[in-house]
Amino acid sequence: MCSFLYPGEYLDSTYRIDFDRLYNEGYRGIIFDIDNTLVPHGAPADERAILLFAHLKELGFQCMLLSNNKEPRVKMFNDAVGVQYIYKAGKPKPSGYRRAMEKMGTDVSNTIFVGDQIFTDVCGANLAGIRTILVKPIHPKEEIQIVLKRYLEAVVLFFYRIHRKLFGEKYASSAKSEND
Repeated sequence: MCSFLYPGEYLDSTYRIDFDRLYNEGYRGIIFDIDNTLVPHGAPADERAILLFAHLKELGFQCMLLSNNKEPRVKMFNDAVGVQYIYKAGKPKPSGYRRAMEKMGTDVSNTIFVGDQIFTDVCGANLAGIRTILVKPIHPKEEIQIVLKRYLEAVVLFFYRIHRKLFGEKYASSAKSEND
């Protein structure tokens, strides 16, 4: 299967990521998708998201929201969390991810991407050479085109799990060298 679609990690929730550990490992920038990664699709920032971004800023992270949505949606969410953002990003094109790193003052060696979709979020971040964390979608109710993509994602995740069993953590280090 196409390894550029494989996430570096696959976790249940954005809110289960050990960001303190990642900061201690030298990461300084985090790029986030919004819908179904941080809040349900179309929802404003909730208390959990607000507290997460306050903690990330306290740690010293630069944060960026990278969304294919139009500005009103992204700005509504960002008004509550107060980070930088790029709307109509054109994911999975790597250019949006590169622009995000440039705005944050980070690079591929110290930036992480967190998102819930393989074919936009993970693919684009991998093509840009960024470490990826795929999270399960927060809410199952999604637009029909996303629902259809979830079936294809299940196939990719099947092969991803086999790959991890066969090669373990070797994938995380080899993914960057394949996509640099």
